[in-house]
Amino acid sequence: MMSPIRYRTTMVDGMTIFYREAGTTGLPKLLLLHGFPTSSHMFRDLIPLLADRFHIVAPDLPGFGRSDDPKANSFDSIADTIELFTEIVGFDRYLIYVFDYGAPTGFRLALRHPERIAGIISQNGNAYIEGLSDGWNPIRAYWNDGSAANRNALRTMLAPETTYWQYTHGVADIAAVSPDGYTLDDHYLARPGAEDVQLDLFLDYKSNIALYPVFQHYFRTHQPPFLAVWGRNDPFFLPGGADAFARDMRDARVRLLDTGHFALETHAAEIAQEIRAHFA
Repeated sequence: MMSPIRYRTTMVDGMTIFYREAGTTGLPKLLLLHGFPTSSHMFRDLIPLLADRFHIVAPDLPGFGRSDDPKANSFDSIADTIELFTEIVGFDRYLIYVFDYGAPTGFRLALRHPERIAGIISQNGNAYIEGLSDGWNPIRAYWNDGSAANRNALRTMLAPETTYWQYTHGVADIAAVSPDGYTLDDHYLARPGAEDVQLDLFLDYKSNIALYPVFQHYFRTHQPPFLAVWGRNDPFFLPGGADAFARDMRDARVRLLDTGHFALETHAAEIAQEIRAHFA
């Protein structure tokens, strides 16, 4: 019998955080952290495939999906909120699945509380310079010069056609990509104030690059059980970023899939199988 998914909210430091929950209390805990520009909706196909094995919680990050906008908009503040969230929902030790923005969020949690991390699954969640493609060049220009012109130039990355491109680039069969994901993302991106939240995070992403050596030191020191399952055709995060994890963690498993950035849209079953096999 498939475990039902529950759709809940909780208050975290005065903010409403929406989250999905499935599985049974007492099973190994699994925290799912999404990325840009999506929400916990990206895990809609994965959760049922793992709910018999894990107690799963998937929050919408502050400023995304159905969660409130953050009071302070940075990756540090997002990590602050998610750290408090895990304590509220009773996640004292857990596996963490990180994707895109979820990676610098989750890796910050690991730095702060390594004893809480039972293992890490990275799906196109980067921590190495060699994982960054030239697709980051417009954002790099904004890091170097935070002018209004450079900020406004990035608004094209929030347009519906860009969201569609992110979902379909590198996918062998575009008909396999449900329109539900990118359509819902566009809905949330159109909320009042949502563009400024995202543009602020584009600027602050440079703080994640600065932490790459610290994340890598954590990997080498703590050697967490680690699985990287990446879409090899991702236009933002290159396969070299996935391969680099094995340089720092001797037992890391790296699996590259023939798909793009949003690998769960086409390969949820394969990713679930890898997770079940690696963390059995």
